[in-house]
Amino acid sequence: MKKLLNEFLKGIIRENPTFVLVLGLCPTLAVSVSIINGIGMGIAATFVLLGSNIIISLIKRIVPDRIRIPCFIVVIATFVTIVEMTMKAYSPALNRALGIYVPLIVVNCMVLGRAEAYAQRATVVNALFDGLGMGIGFTLALILISAIREFFGSGQILGQTLFKGFEPASIFAMPSGALLVIGLLLGFFNLLKNRKAQ
Repeated sequence: MKKLLNEFLKGIIRENPTFVLVLGLCPTLAVSVSIINGIGMGIAATFVLLGSNIIISLIKRIVPDRIRIPCFIVVIATFVTIVEMTMKAYSPALNRALGIYVPLIVVNCMVLGRAEAYAQRATVVNALFDGLGMGIGFTLALILISAIREFFGSGQILGQTLFKGFEPASIFAMPSGALLVIGLLLGFFNLLKNRKAQ
């Protein structure tokens, strides 16, 4: 049980896809203008990670090595299609807000990287916990970045104004603001990691 807990927690802390492995930054930069968008993308990526990790772990022995990557992409694309169709049916506004970045989960280096580096070598249970941990770690990173950008860029959190008279800085609502926030957070987490190591 402790090993499974470690598999789960590593995606949130030690191997966080955004702040430690620096993977999946394209959707992170693009959709993190609001917390709702961050949560939506995080849930979509978590579902795809979880499903693809489990299936890839199940089929690893029957997939020939020379067609491994195409097979992984087909599995990932299947789960992305499920997510996209579900989002179009039940949350069209969120689907429009996330736009092309939901279909692009298929080629997201975080998802394909987990399939290639971990799921194809792990047991089904370990792959499940790895996918869940990585997905939740990615979601938490998106929520943090989105909260900072939404507050400083619009003066609101989830559409609610927190401080009257607060003057938002429009740079945080722009792509350059995403780079600024991610850069500062990466620096902060590296500083914490170095202090812990010392």
